Amino acid sequence: MTDQAVDTSGPAEAAGTEEPSGTAPPQFFGRARELKALWADIERAGLDTLAGRKAARARVLLIAGRPGSGRTALAGELTRRLLAEGDHPDGLFRVRLTDPGGVPVPTERTARELLDRMGVTGPPGADGDELSGMVRDELAGRRALLLLDDAVDAEQVDPLLPDNPDCLVVATSEGPLTGIPGVRPCTIGGLDAGSAVRLLARTIGEVRITVDPRTAETLAEECGGLPAALVMVAGWLAARPMASVADVTRQLRELPDDTEQSTGSRPLARAFRLVHESLPPTAARILRLLALAPAGLADAHTASALAGCSVSAAQTTLDDFVALGLLHTNGADQPQYEVPGCLAPLLRALLEARDRPAEVQLARARMLERTVRLLQSCRAVTEPEGSPARRKLAGLPRSLRFPNPEAAAEWLRIRRPALLASARIAVEDGELDTLARRLVSALVRALAVHRGTEAAAPELYGLHGLVLAVAERRELPRERAAALLNLADLDARTGRTREALARYRAALDAGRAAKDPYATGRAMESVGGAYAELGDFQRASDWYGRALAQRLTQGERADEARLYGRLGAVHTYAGRYGEALRNWRAAAAGYRRLGDVPAQARALSEAARVQEYAGRPHESLHTCQEAVEWARRAGDVRLQAALELRLADTLDRLGDPAAAGLHRGLADRLLGQEGVTCEIRSAATEN
Repeated sequence: MTDQAVDTSGPAEAAGTEEPSGTAPPQFFGRARELKALWADIERAGLDTLAGRKAARARVLLIAGRPGSGRTALAGELTRRLLAEGDHPDGLFRVRLTDPGGVPVPTERTARELLDRMGVTGPPGADGDELSGMVRDELAGRRALLLLDDAVDAEQVDPLLPDNPDCLVVATSEGPLTGIPGVRPCTIGGLDAGSAVRLLARTIGEVRITVDPRTAETLAEECGGLPAALVMVAGWLAARPMASVADVTRQLRELPDDTEQSTGSRPLARAFRLVHESLPPTAARILRLLALAPAGLADAHTASALAGCSVSAAQTTLDDFVALGLLHTNGADQPQYEVPGCLAPLLRALLEARDRPAEVQLARARMLERTVRLLQSCRAVTEPEGSPARRKLAGLPRSLRFPNPEAAAEWLRIRRPALLASARIAVEDGELDTLARRLVSALVRALAVHRGTEAAAPELYGLHGLVLAVAERRELPRERAAALLNLADLDARTGRTREALARYRAALDAGRAAKDPYATGRAMESVGGAYAELGDFQRASDWYGRALAQRLTQGERADEARLYGRLGAVHTYAGRYGEALRNWRAAAAGYRRLGDVPAQARALSEAARVQEYAGRPHESLHTCQEAVEWARRAGDVRLQAALELRLADTLDRLGDPAAAGLHRGLADRLLGQEGVTCEIRSAATEN
């Protein structure tokens, strides 16, 4: 390779190998030939164009290279230049397809992340096919760029490709993506000697280069021209002003090659080992433990908990790692640090070789416990002053407290990917299930408080699934029932009624195994609701009846009244007006005993509706008048107005238009706003 190089704005950027999200782009130079080839590939006519047809899908540009070669930086520079051209006004959407652990990210997660960046919330519980279809639908009307970083194979990329030739996809991978038509990989290797030397000079200064330019070129060769290796070596030199380029070159040569690494990856491994071995023991241990950071993302609290040191000491160490090219940072007020993907496997291998499993597990437990406490603090800061949660919060160390709810919400937003990964790690570990359950519970509560249950529903669905996994592994029927009920509720809310029904019935079995009356009653009622939604009113009434029988034995009056109402509703839908009327009357009586006047008025209004359906208008008129009186006592103006309109309609059918007009006028006066009156009038006369 000649005339190609990557430069950065400083040592904090790992030579552009893994550009951290949310930061200003590094200064880029070189790679001119590759950029020219990629640009030409955009304009290249595809098979569809040659055949006279419009292209059916977006063009895919592939940048292939080994980890540390700068493939992500090249993709970032290409997309920045394309955005500057103005041909893609709808912007860039970027997602990583491989976890730091080297595991391919499931399509469901990548698609959901893309939708989130487009401002679209995917339905909770949706699978990868449904969500990737939503991604394609969203991109169908846009002129956008899609950057798919670190793809393992074509199966990861293909579902996300827009069916829109006005979009452009840039993908990075270690090798070709066979299976996607028309893709010609732009393969990159190391930098040429001149460009590599300029990259070194940017960090360590020109003086040490000009003193011995030949040795600088030799150093670049020892690094294989890999930008990630060069920037680590440059960081090592920058931290040692008295060291020469010859010193670091000699030390690199003396390090033995790791025979388990491929030939092309050995220079990166040697450069990493050089930097690691030069660190003080405490810092080196912190670096190795960062292999445990969830999703490769860490902050000062993560490092502090992993190493068992103070937060301030951890913060200083992390900043030192950034200067050495070992980490990236977003540079925010609440900085988050990212382990470069090319270094993640090296860190894991070193951790396994140098640290005892018991110590590693203890570090992981400390990290998860710290996360639990931060999540509890994140939620508690939203509670009123003087509440038990706030008093408990005041007893925490200052470093674990948030100054206000806004700061807590911002921390939760920034750390959300890492927090969700923490929950997955805790559950997958298998030996920390008690801690995992506490972590998931704290995360569910924090998300619900700061984002709301509706907005956080997709994350909550995944978290309830993790609780279910632990409950099944540990044979905890009570927790299994709770998780199944939560998952089923989310299924029902998104229209997957049959899936919800299956989960409600499984929750019923778990509740019975746990001898949990609340779970069994709740499950039976929910099974009835699912059958009602499916239009099977006979089964719905049967299950509501079972739930009611249980509530009657336990004396739970509020639940009894509600279930009488549900029975009344399904009998009404089924046309069994006698049964419906009896149940609505029982519901009204139950609410009267509870002193719930608004609910009593509504139950009576439904009884009046049933009487009208049954062809008993005089009885309906009397019941509706009774309901109006109770609505008046409850001060429910909207309900009273709706009942007045129903009275008017009934009087019309009984041949008394004058009285009907009086009641309509009263309804108008009650509400006082014509728009609201029309809405109530429509609701009162429907069906």
